[in-house]
Amino acid sequence: MATRASGGTKNSSGTRGSTARKSSGGSAPRKRPPAKKGGGGRGRPPQKPDPIAQIFFGAIGLVVKLYQLAAVAVGSVFRAYGQGARDLDEEHRRDGLGLALLGGSIVLASVTWFRPDGVVTIALEKLVRGGLGVVAVALPVLLAVLAWRTLRHPEHNDETGRIVIGMTALGVGVLGVIHIAAGVPAPAKNMNAVRGAGGVIGWAASAPLEAALSGWVAVPLLLLLSAFGLLVVTATPIAKVPDRLNELWSVATLQGRPVHEDEDAAGDADKPKRRRRGKKGDDELEVGEHSKPYDTPLLEDEPKKPAKPVRDLADDLFEPEPFSPPLPPPPPDLEDEPPAQAEVPDPSPAPLRSEQLPLSSSGEIYELPDPAMLRPGSVAKPRTKANDTVVNALTGVLEQFDIDAQVTGFTRGPTITRYEIELGPAVKVEKVTALTKNIAYAVKSADVRIISPIPGKSAIGVEIPNVDKDIVSLGDVLRSPAATNEHHPMVVGLGKDVEGRTVVANLAKMPHILIAGATGAGKSTCINGLITSVLMRATPDEVRMILVDPKRVELTMYQGIPHLITPIITNPKKAAEALEWVVGEMDRRYDDLAASGFRHIDDFNKAVAAGKLKAPPGSERVYTPYPYMLVIVDELADLMMVAPRDVEDSVVRITQLARAAGIHLVLATQRPSVDVVTGLIKANVPSRLAFATSSLADSRVILDQPGAEKLVGQGDALFLPMGASKPMRIQNAYVAEKEIHGIVDHCKGQMEAVYREDVAAAAGPKKEIDEEIGDDMDLLVQAIELVVSTQFGSTSMLQRKLRVGFAKAGRLMDLMESRDIVGPSEGSKARDVLVKPDELPGVLTDLRGGGAPTT
Repeated sequence: MATRASGGTKNSSGTRGSTARKSSGGSAPRKRPPAKKGGGGRGRPPQKPDPIAQIFFGAIGLVVKLYQLAAVAVGSVFRAYGQGARDLDEEHRRDGLGLALLGGSIVLASVTWFRPDGVVTIALEKLVRGGLGVVAVALPVLLAVLAWRTLRHPEHNDETGRIVIGMTALGVGVLGVIHIAAGVPAPAKNMNAVRGAGGVIGWAASAPLEAALSGWVAVPLLLLLSAFGLLVVTATPIAKVPDRLNELWSVATLQGRPVHEDEDAAGDADKPKRRRRGKKGDDELEVGEHSKPYDTPLLEDEPKKPAKPVRDLADDLFEPEPFSPPLPPPPPDLEDEPPAQAEVPDPSPAPLRSEQLPLSSSGEIYELPDPAMLRPGSVAKPRTKANDTVVNALTGVLEQFDIDAQVTGFTRGPTITRYEIELGPAVKVEKVTALTKNIAYAVKSADVRIISPIPGKSAIGVEIPNVDKDIVSLGDVLRSPAATNEHHPMVVGLGKDVEGRTVVANLAKMPHILIAGATGAGKSTCINGLITSVLMRATPDEVRMILVDPKRVELTMYQGIPHLITPIITNPKKAAEALEWVVGEMDRRYDDLAASGFRHIDDFNKAVAAGKLKAPPGSERVYTPYPYMLVIVDELADLMMVAPRDVEDSVVRITQLARAAGIHLVLATQRPSVDVVTGLIKANVPSRLAFATSSLADSRVILDQPGAEKLVGQGDALFLPMGASKPMRIQNAYVAEKEIHGIVDHCKGQMEAVYREDVAAAAGPKKEIDEEIGDDMDLLVQAIELVVSTQFGSTSMLQRKLRVGFAKAGRLMDLMESRDIVGPSEGSKARDVLVKPDELPGVLTDLRGGGAPTT
């Protein structure tokens, strides 16, 4: 046992030592450091340090500590200042850079154009003259131009790198040629000669080439470098050099640019013509011009791309480049390329049509509101730091999930930015579309919408809201070329799309539109924009309106404008009767169209204006042009709650037939449910405008597809015009109430409102209805027809046939009993029917108060 114990102890100690060494990382046991030679050894006493040396080195250490402390303090101050500068607004930083360039221009002008006096200015003059030579006198002018460009055109700041590279290559080449022409003086031998030639930069560029290849070879090479710099500065590819030379030759010879076949002549731009009539005579009537193949209510921002206008050399030097994202961009699409938005447009450009139009009714002159009454919006930003952050986040998501795809670019709109993702070969689209939640998590936004594919492109679009949004003004939309080039009175401004292009639509071509969205999503602002667009572009002879406002507060500001046919209708019952009057007006217009042989109200009006349409012999009637009629219902749900059957019948009949009669309907609701927007209404209203909805079901009711539930609100909308398969995302234009009041006051000052008396008569009580019946007239008529035709008076039958409850069926039976249509109740037996089927028309006539019987 003892031997075993000792052996165990030995083994245990050895094992423990090995384990301890392994646990410490397998390192060898530490050894004691050898004794220092200077003292502390055996037999030699330690030496005392020198006190003077200690004081000297302590003083040096104190100075070093104080220097480090001061450096930390100064560095923290400058870092705080730099952080504050980074927190400044981007426009303030841009202004600071521009003013700094302007100050540098002033300083360089003082030392190069005049004789310097101070020590610093003399040194600066030697530095600038010595470096640039004779070209130094042009440096202040260049800095002044750059300062003006930075302050005046901030949207071109992204091209600063290109311009700097081009100016550097151009300057080095020119200085080298100048230095060779001066004999290549060297700075070490004759500095004054270097200052009078190309400077040190010119010597450094020309001396090696002249020594190695001779001046005959160096000069052409330097000229090629200068030419390359000029091409980079002007953003001119070599293939387009002949076109630029032709333009410069046209400017030099005062020829101007030729007018192409698809452009209007410059002299005809000021004429208030409605449409281009080609070579036809003025008295020749164009019939059917309103109907064109593949027509659309949308008006392109730039329908045709004319030849580039003649530009001077200053414009060529700073021509903006298309935006280039950090990753390689795809080939530019000429049709989808957004227009360059250089700056806020002039708020009062002269419109292409005459502002003073004679009224056919009185011959007076009606002056349209000044476009300057609508204020401009904010400057569009083509790119911000937030966009680069999102691009990096999207790239990171694709890399994390090992998807062969890349972000190739983006187009920034007012509210959202669409990022384009191109897939590699043999990559499924579903791999990207399935990452919606991951993308939303990476970009820190819940409102992410993926489009697959982008219309017209082989790319997937990821729409993400902007952190810094732009304000879209109705004034900017109505002053855009898309609106000013079209003279139709029913053209309205909607806003801007994802690519920053102006979206303008013609209400006459929609021909009816449904606007829906949740409360606060921008529906009321959109209606204000539609009405204001009509007031800005049309006279009361061209467009008349009926406004229905059951809320009583949304459209009250338009009360009294001369475009109204009747005062603003706030009673839902009167609104339903006004819609019935619109149906009668439509029938009257169709009677005139049928009698005159025309198919559209535009053709009829042209014939009347040309004097080619006369009334039949013996008729005292005088034909006058029919104005367009715009009916706007602000809340359809209130009308459908009061008189659903009458409202639906009138709306369906108007939307089915009223297009050719010039009557157009705008229906708006904040409750897009199936009982408000019925199937019949949806089938006959082809154009839809959906704002943000609270659920997917509401989006399907409006657009018949999802998408509206992912909108961000505040004017963000999906516009589905007639004939389109997919909606386009737009930011609706904003118009302030102060601007609306100014335009309304202007219209009231031009002309007083003249209301149609027949509308008021139609909206009044047309028949005497028993108060006991109330709103159950239609249901009572159906019950009487059912009971009299079957000769069977049963409450349970009314429940089944009319699909009503027991209380309603019992009330209908009591109403028929009080009017001697059925007999009294006899328990569970059916009631006796007292009216024969041949007496039914007379009973219904008496029930309606003398109206026409219904069979």
